[in-house]
Amino acid sequence: MEFYKYQGTGNDFVMIDNRDLAFPKNKNTIAKLCDRRFGIGADGLILLEKDEKYDFKMVYYNADGGESTMCGNGGRCLVAFAFFLDMFENRCSFMAIDGVHEAKIHNGIVKLKMIDVEEIHTDGEDFVLNTGSPHYVQYVEDIGNIDVFKNGSAIRNSDTYKQEGINVNFIEAIGQEEIFVRTFERGVEDETYSCGTGVTASALTFLEKNNLNFIKVKTLGGDLKVYAEKNGDHFEQIWLEGPAKQVFRGKVDIH
Repeated sequence: MEFYKYQGTGNDFVMIDNRDLAFPKNKNTIAKLCDRRFGIGADGLILLEKDEKYDFKMVYYNADGGESTMCGNGGRCLVAFAFFLDMFENRCSFMAIDGVHEAKIHNGIVKLKMIDVEEIHTDGEDFVLNTGSPHYVQYVEDIGNIDVFKNGSAIRNSDTYKQEGINVNFIEAIGQEEIFVRTFERGVEDETYSCGTGVTASALTFLEKNNLNFIKVKTLGGDLKVYAEKNGDHFEQIWLEGPAKQVFRGKVDIH
C-alpha cells in the first residue's frame, strides 16, 4: 500500500489515501506502522476518505492505534496532502470527528479553522478546555528545563483524568505577543514536538488573560500562529496557522 509521510512543526503523520476504503482499520496494524523502530514511525496515522457534502473526510488514529479526537497539526497536514492530490485549489472544507473544518493553503502554509470553544474551566490555578481534544494548560517558568514527560504523565494519569485521558500543555510567555508551549500527548504517552489543538488551547488561555486576538506560538518543532475572537464567554473564528510539509512517500506491506 502506498503511504505518505507529512510533518507540521515536527508533529509527524502517516498519510494514506483511503478513498477506496482498502485500508484495514486494525489497531495493531496502525500501531505497528506508527512504531519508530518496527514501522514507518509517526505520532499518528490519518486516513483521507470521501465525504458526501465536503471535499474530504479526516479519520485520525493515535500512535497507539486507537481512533482519537481532533488533531490540529494532523488536520493541517491532511489539507496539504489533499492539495497535493489536486482535490481543491486553495480553500477547502472537510469533516472530522469534531465537525466541519475550513482551511486555506498558500506556499506550504496551512491555516485551519478550529471549532468554537464555549468556555475555559479552571482546575486550581490551571486551565481545562476542549479545542477538538481535551487539554490541560499549566503556566510555568523556565519551560526549557521542565520535565514534560514526568509532570505531564502525572496529570494525565491522575484520578481526575486517568479514565478519559487528557493532553497536558506547559506554557510560558516569551514576549507580549509570543508564548512557548510544550505538550504531553495522550495516545502517544510522551512529549511531541508540537500539538495543534494543544497550541490552540494554550493560546486561548493567554489571549483571554491579555485581551488579545492573535498570538505567535513557539514549539520544539517550529512556529505557529493562533487567531481568535472573543464573544462573551466563548471564542469563535479560531484559526491555527503554520507549515505542513511532505517528508517522503513509499510503499509498505500491510499484514
